[in-house]
Amino acid sequence: MNLSEDLIRKLSKIFAPSSMIQFRHRGKDVAVQTDEEGHATKMFIGKLKEDGMISGDRYVRVLVRDRNGAFIKDHWDRKGRAT
Repeated sequence: MNLSEDLIRKLSKIFAPSSMIQFRHRGKDVAVQTDEEGHATKMFIGKLKEDGMISGDRYVRVLVRDRNGAFIKDHWDRKGRAT
């Protein structure tokens, strides 16, 4: 599953630092884990189960910065199924 541009745009904003944020996007449940600066680093997208876990796909964000702190690489890699 490829990520839509509007979802990537939504994930590019700064969230609460070191937290897990859940929301719905186009009928799917999304859970995002953030780093200490508030950047989304892990994402689970699919269907929320009764135990609070998401069954679907797992993504990890690659953030590479240069010495000045500017982003050189910023993309999402699909890591497989999440159960």
